[in-house]
Amino acid sequence: MPPRYRRVAVIGAGPSGLAATHALATEKAFDTIRVFDRRDRVGGLWHYDAEPDVFPTTTGVPTDQTRKPPASVTELPAFAPASLPDPRARSALYWGLDSNVGAESMAFTHTPFPVVNSPVSIERYGHSNPSRPYGVITNWIEDLFRPYLPLVTLRTTVESVEKRGKEWVLTLRRAGELYRGRPHDYWWTESFDAVIVASGHYHVPFLPAIPGLIETSKQLPGRFEHSKSYRKPDKYADKRVLIVGGNVSAADLIQDLHAIVQGPLEVAVRGRNPLLDSVYHLPNVQLHPTVHSISVSSADPAKVDAVFDDGTRATGLDHVLFATGYRLQYPFLKPNPTTPENRVAGFYQHVFHTDDPSLTLIGQVKAGLSFRVYEYQAVAVARYYAGRNAQPLPDTNEQRAWEQDRLKTHGPTSGFHAIGPDFAPYFNWFVDFAGPAAVGTESYALPRWDDTWATKGLALLGLKDKYWKGLIERGQAIKAKL
Repeated sequence: MPPRYRRVAVIGAGPSGLAATHALATEKAFDTIRVFDRRDRVGGLWHYDAEPDVFPTTTGVPTDQTRKPPASVTELPAFAPASLPDPRARSALYWGLDSNVGAESMAFTHTPFPVVNSPVSIERYGHSNPSRPYGVITNWIEDLFRPYLPLVTLRTTVESVEKRGKEWVLTLRRAGELYRGRPHDYWWTESFDAVIVASGHYHVPFLPAIPGLIETSKQLPGRFEHSKSYRKPDKYADKRVLIVGGNVSAADLIQDLHAIVQGPLEVAVRGRNPLLDSVYHLPNVQLHPTVHSISVSSADPAKVDAVFDDGTRATGLDHVLFATGYRLQYPFLKPNPTTPENRVAGFYQHVFHTDDPSLTLIGQVKAGLSFRVYEYQAVAVARYYAGRNAQPLPDTNEQRAWEQDRLKTHGPTSGFHAIGPDFAPYFNWFVDFAGPAAVGTESYALPRWDDTWATKGLALLGLKDKYWKGLIERGQAIKAKL
């Protein structure tokens, strides 16, 4: 039986792109598999970039930042003058990052991570703890990608994905190509029967619309950062610092900085993750409600003042760090499926485009035990594209009803894409949909959900809580002796 689609493009060579590429290749059903990534190596955002992003210049929904060939280019392929580098391609990794998901549940079911811990994680959480240093994860991705590197085209940005007739046409731009002795952009198009978008959603920082924020950040460059740009704690030592945010990234920043800043570490939160509650009680942490306004300091024009919703203030700040998450953005898709409320609309199970399942997303979920959830999505998509899925997709009315029901239970924001704690029904849907591997392939049947995966995946949160409580107790003991 021939595959539904013979030519498949994968956008992104990070962990979700790896899952997609591996699943497609092991089906042994496709004439063409092409993988595109704008970075210069596979691994996506799991590479450390010493030079971080610059601070955003706007809040709210970002404008479309895709590029088009110059007006003088009337036909592709063509060379065009070099564009400026895209700062959104830089990673969010900071020096010394360890995984937040337990290694046994995070890795693909077919290939575990090496058993390696960082010295810092051993000191904090003990020997043989379930975290892994980012370098171990980077190497794991690169090793698994090695057999598929002939399929990968790097330094290539997908600027547009459009359906023309029965084909998907990708407009592609590769930077740094020498033409007549100078670097140029090379533009061209390629056509496919199906497209898997696996480009991730940690590129475009989200900033809350705080009065005075953008104006002050332009007046005082270098005082403001998003957590995507955090690299090392060094520059925050003995400085006045405000952290804005209440989830995992904020907890990591608080853990790094609470003991080294000048005065209390100011922390503004809208809502707190109850699993992280102890971090907000660490010594030298001063909690505030949400930020009401930001301005140049009245006492020192080189510093920042913040007013909070309860009328209290933090003055003379040297740095303001926003751990406020990311904007979901797929600007190369026409039309762009992201909503102003920050979710992706029109994809059944967060994967299959409701109106045209030849377009799929891999990795557009939250709290899903990544990378493992990417594997389940990818195997199901590959089996469907190969025409070997065990169960059919529901009709479009049922798919739209699924989306409407989820809007009622999860809301219209990025929380729409949260999987946990309902792991079992989500993972098992892909198991049942994909079914067994076909004879003569290198694919496999997905294991059914195991409740121990959630326990092992979230074990780090318990270890962090234990570590934070130990710091709190020591701080209280020191204070009692004074």
